[in-house]
Amino acid sequence: MADAAKKKTDRKMTRMEERYHSEIRKNMKEKFGYKNDMEIPKLEKIVINMGVGEATLNRAHIDNAANDLAAITGQKPVITTAKKSNASFKIRDGMAIGCKVTLRREKMYEFLDRLVTIAMPRIRDFRGINPKSFDGRGNYALGLKEQIIFPEISFDDVDKTRGMDIVFCTTAKTNEEAKALLDGFDMPFKKKS
Repeated sequence: MADAAKKKTDRKMTRMEERYHSEIRKNMKEKFGYKNDMEIPKLEKIVINMGVGEATLNRAHIDNAANDLAAITGQKPVITTAKKSNASFKIRDGMAIGCKVTLRREKMYEFLDRLVTIAMPRIRDFRGINPKSFDGRGNYALGLKEQIIFPEISFDDVDKTRGMDIVFCTTAKTNEEAKALLDGFDMPFKKKS
């Protein structure tokens, strides 16, 4: 039992995780006046979802999307299936229509670091992300148009450019707290003009 606890404390923290514990927590406590350290919002998980509508025609598309998502996140994606049949979209119940990954702990912080410092600056005509995409409960949703902004994806190996939805789930109670938390991680929100 003591060995497991020792291993947990021996691991090296990622850059973003270290920043959260050294700077962001202190700044959030000062700004919002939390009485208890457990009240300070934190990032719980990041969910990345890639819808693959063309998988209804060819199963290989879902495999390619899953491989791309695995390369980007470093974790094997879960294949999502249709819950209902829909004749207009040519979808049957149980048919594979997408893939998703839920990142937590170290992988979550590593992905966030790569997204903010490497991937987002590679987006064409990038002016910042929408500061209004919060859900009212402290979660933020972001859509990307191309998976090729990530350096793990080779442009020559891509069969089709696909977008993805990225959802940041936090323990914040309000949008203002969640925005302050994500600002601490250098999320490039658009400035009001």
